[in-house]
Formats: sequence, structure tokens, C-alpha cells
Amino acid sequence: MLETNWHIKKIDLSQVAEIIKEFNLPSPIATIMSQRGLVNRDHTSDFFYPSKDKLYSPFLLIDMEVAVEKIIEIINRKNKILIYGDYDVDGVTSTSMLYSFFKSLEVNVSYYIPHRDIDGYGLSKRGIDFADKIGAKLIITCDCGINAFNQIEYAKDKMINVIVTDHHKPEDKIPNCIAVINPNRKDCNYPFKGLCGAGVAFKLTLAITEALSLDSKIAWKHADLVTLGIAADIMPLINENRIIAHFGLEKIRSGDNIGLKSLIDTSKLLIEKIGIGQINFWVSPKINAAGRLGEASRAVKLLTSDNPYYALEIANDLNKENEKRKSITEIMQNESIAMVENDNSFKSKKSIVLYKEGWHSGIIGIVASRLKELYNKPTIIIGLENGTGKGSCRSIPQLDMVDTLNSCSDLLDGHGGHPMAAGLTIKESKLDEFIERFNLNCSSQLNNKDLVPNINIDLEISMGDINMRMINFLKHMEPYGPKNPKPVFLSKKLSVDGIPKLLGKDQRTIKFNVKEKESIFESIGFNMIDEYEKLISQRPIDMVYNISENHWKGKTSLQLEVKGIKYSDV
Repeated sequence: MLETNWHIKKIDLSQVAEIIKEFNLPSPIATIMSQRGLVNRDHTSDFFYPSKDKLYSPFLLIDMEVAVEKIIEIINRKNKILIYGDYDVDGVTSTSMLYSFFKSLEVNVSYYIPHRDIDGYGLSKRGIDFADKIGAKLIITCDCGINAFNQIEYAKDKMINVIVTDHHKPEDKIPNCIAVINPNRKDCNYPFKGLCGAGVAFKLTLAITEALSLDSKIAWKHADLVTLGIAADIMPLINENRIIAHFGLEKIRSGDNIGLKSLIDTSKLLIEKIGIGQINFWVSPKINAAGRLGEASRAVKLLTSDNPYYALEIANDLNKENEKRKSITEIMQNESIAMVENDNSFKSKKSIVLYKEGWHSGIIGIVASRLKELYNKPTIIIGLENGTGKGSCRSIPQLDMVDTLNSCSDLLDGHGGHPMAAGLTIKESKLDEFIERFNLNCSSQLNNKDLVPNINIDLEISMGDINMRMINFLKHMEPYGPKNPKPVFLSKKLSVDGIPKLLGKDQRTIKFNVKEKESIFESIGFNMIDEYEKLISQRPIDMVYNISENHWKGKTSLQLEVKGIKYSDV
């Protein structure tokens, strides 16, 4: 494992004292509240009791009003609408949510999910031809379209209007169409920029219900699907996302969506206890598997189905597909790691760019993420086919991937995404020049300290501080995610009780008990086999961890999820 820096966050002791006095809380809980800015009753009320009334008006999004007017016009004329999504979780859930919403209004609506290998990313001419064939007069994009300049002109030539709903970082200009709804437009002053694609589409449904004087419950019925998009796209779980996810998790746990319930059932999870972390680990990969190895439209069929037998059939298929995806991923990951380990030049480079003929375009993103985590360097994995490379890019917080790709844009056929995750296409003949320039750009922006990962620790506690009051407080902090991560704790001079067990097919996960005085807790370290020696050394250890509930096969237990281990006397 990479060496890590342990950094304990600064604590405002006077503020902690005020919170202790105001709320009559123990110091560890008051410290966490101070660090999250929960310093008075107004802040805590908004945070711990999310309210739908706290959402911003959807009409604060630029172009929302004109979009709603056009949609209502299309509905009144009984013309057909095509929802055009993307093949990842955010795109699939956006499409499913909008399709189900319009169906509930008895609108003439269809959907189209592009094929990763045939259509490529985003709005495609093939998809527009489909819209023309079925007689659609309006295309509404979900989670894509912000850079679809040529495609939108193609649609206009066919007399098809386009409304773009997207959240990806736009270029300096935006497409010329009916409306472009994107909180990240430079000319959009929407108060919250952290919406995912499903979140933007959800705001559109709220605007439509408001304009038609309908009950907003018609839109909120699909908050479960929006929550999947928020979770999978790793969006900040604050502000509007926290409100949507709070009610979305309630919907997920109710099991109202038959397709989603079937998918959760195949994972053997307790649906009434499911959280964001379990969604990302068990559910999202199965939805993504539909588009990685085949037709992503299967996932839309699943999430919009009202037939439990049909839904379970698709869920089982996606479960099998995900197992196949895991096998391919393992092969590609091992090949990628071998390339890095067998090339000494990577030791001095501040980035990793790898390519190979035949690497599956649906898997490169997973491999890029895993190598980025393993080496803590910006990573690009490129699969080649017929002289063209499709790449998936993952970054570290100190480097904006989109800006860095922009500086190489003359070598690329296309690129786009987020600062931490992006995609690109490139001709094989330009790969070597691109790799050289990308590496130079990364070297100029990063120093060696940037490549040493930090574990940010909220506070040091003793094992005795882990009691029911602490556990209940942590439950009320949910849902967790970016900008509201699980609190990270440090406990020192712990002893390991008993012999650690190795778990998993590859035996890289360690399960063990830690003890401090009379307190003993089950702990688990995923992919932490490199720390095994410390656990059997009989020396005291310092441990960094989250406090979690483990729900598995109908049983619930308290578990410490280990993030780092060091000898206490080092």
C-alpha cells in the first residue's frame, strides 16, 4: 500500500464548547458538528430535518421557463417526445425518471439510450434518426448534449426541436437549440452547482408540475431514481442533493420501484437499511453493467417496469453480466498494473497513461479508477480499436482533468467530463505525442507531496466513546458522500484480539477485533492485506477508521471500517 499522511483537522475549541453548552452534547459529537458548520439551531434544523420546501425554484435555472413552455406546447399538440439519455447510471436513471414522469401524465413519450460502441458518448445522429423515424417532434437529452453542436444542427435539419438537460462542464459556447438547462453554464446563476444529470432532469419535472398546477408528488415519486444518479456520479451530498437523497432513500427503502427492488434483492441486501455506500458498491455496478457489456436500455426497462417477474428476470441478467464484467476487469487491471510495475519510468512520472489494443471500452473507467487509487496519480486508460482510442480519465484533487485535457485538445478528437473524471477519443497516431504533453502538463502542476495521499481525520477518540449516543448521531448524519463524508476517527494504542481472518476470493480483505481496555470491536480492512504483519506483531497499533453498521444476509452488526494502521511507537 502507498504510504499515507495522517492529518487531524483543526478544532475550534471555543466553538466546540459553545455547541456542548447549546445542545448538551459530549465533546466528540460537538467536535464533528463544529467541523461540519452545524453551530446553531438553524443550521442543525436544515441539516438533520431536510425539507422539500428548502429546494430552490427550478425556474432559477436559465432557460427553464422556455423549456417548460415548449414541452407544454408539445404535450397540448399531442406530439411525441423522445427522452435521450446516456449509458451510465446517471443517464439511465435520468431517462427512466423522465420517461416514467411523462407516462404518468399520459404524454406520448419514448426513450433512447445510445450503444457505447455504436453511438459513442452523447447525442448521436443514429439516435436522432430514431427520433425522426418514430415521429418525435422534441428530443430532451439527459446527462448529455452540452457539447452536441453538430448533432443538434442535424436534428434541426430534420425539424426536430432539442432541449438539453445536462450538468457537465460546458465549453465557452453552448448549443443553439430551444433550451440548455445546466447549472454549470457560465451565465447561469443557479445557487447550487452540484446537481447530477438526474438532478437537473428532476428540476425540470418540478417546473412542469408547477407550471401545470399539478401536485409535486408526481415528480417526487421518482426521487429514488434521482438518488441513484446522485450516488453513482459521486455528487456532493449537501444542499439540494442532501434533501433529494433523504427522501429518495425513503422511497428506495419502501420498495415502490419494482425494478430497483429486484436489483437490490439480487444483492441480498436489507432494502429497509440500504444507504448510499451500499447503492454504490452493490447496485450501481449492475446498472452500469448493462451499458458496459451490452444494451444499457435494459436498465431503463428494469427501472420503469411494473411487472415483478419481468423485472426480476432483467435483474438476474444484469447480475450475471456484472459477474462477467468483474472477470474482464480483473484481467485488464492486472495487465495495467504489470505495465506500470515493469516500466521504471513511471516511478518518476506524475501521471499514468496506458493503452492497448482490445481493451474493453466499457471497463476502462473502472480500471482507471483503481489505478488512480493504487498509485494516487492522474490516470488515463485507453482501449484501441481500428486505429482509434477511447480513454477514461481519473484525477486527484490537485489536478483538474478537464482543464489539463483542454491543453491537449488539438491532439484529441473529443473530450469532456468533470475535474475528477473525464473521457476522450484520440487517433492512435497521436497517442505518443499526447502522452508526452499530458505528462509534462501534470509535472508542471503537481509536486511530490501531491502524490502522497492524505487521510483527513476528524478527531481522536477512545474506544469507550463509541456508544449508542454516538452511533445514533452518526445515523442522523446520513446520507454520506462528498462534502458530507463519514466522520473519520483515530484511536491509539489498541491491541489486536485473536487471529485476523482473510476474506474474499483474492484473500486481500482482513477481518479482526481491536481492543482498548474493556472495549472490543469487530474491524474490517478492504484490500489491506499489506497490513497483515502489523496485526499479528503483538505490538500496539494506532488505527484510523469509520464507524459503520454492516447489514448482510438479514443480520446487522457494528463494524469499524479501517482506513489506515500504524505501529503506536512509530
